Amino acid sequence: MPTTSRSSPVRPLPAPPGEPAGTPAGEHARAVPDAAGEPSRDAAGEPSGEPTDAALIAASRSDPERFAALFRRHAPAIMRYTVRRLGQDPAEDIVAETFLVAFRRRAAYDAERPDARPWLYGIATNLIRRHRRAEVRALRALARGGTDPVTEPFTDAVEDRVHAGARSQALAGAIAALPAAQREVLLLVTWAGLTYDEVAEALGVPSGTVRSRMNRIRRKLRGALGDAADPHREANDG
Repeated sequence: MPTTSRSSPVRPLPAPPGEPAGTPAGEHARAVPDAAGEPSRDAAGEPSGEPTDAALIAASRSDPERFAALFRRHAPAIMRYTVRRLGQDPAEDIVAETFLVAFRRRAAYDAERPDARPWLYGIATNLIRRHRRAEVRALRALARGGTDPVTEPFTDAVEDRVHAGARSQALAGAIAALPAAQREVLLLVTWAGLTYDEVAEALGVPSGTVRSRMNRIRRKLRGALGDAADPHREANDG
């Protein structure tokens, strides 16, 4: 992990990689935020007592230490997402670099966007692209047989929609065969839990492009796994 300093207040994860300490990962991120700079609100519309991501980023421009709160809020979830895609070894470096890049770019952050998750996942996705070949190799290895922690969480999430038997192997092979742009959309929706609109923001593409890619992904996975496999239904369309 990079050396920390006052000008770069990213802290190491407070728990083993991928496991949050204290507040469950995503608890704050799932709050429904008010306008930038105001306390975020929970799903019932009550103030959560926590500043929005945009407020933290704005405050960190004059007080860099405030940025550490953004790291504590979102790093565990981004760590889990990265571990799922690449495995444990590269994930720590990618998460640390994600927040270092975000810290350096914080002055340009759009204060009208209270939730910084799409921005952070967009940075992480760009860094993960450097490891694309390693990701595909891991998926193809699983497709040949055996189990792999990179894809097991995904297969668990869709277990009720995928045929029994060689489920993990077939799914891994189908994901590995997807073009990189489609695989990014699928995993941001399924593993990161972003809506279509948030994925569009993260990748810098129109929302219609995300929907189009998901439609193609459905057709391809159905062809590879049968009609029972549907990784993401329109009910989660954001």
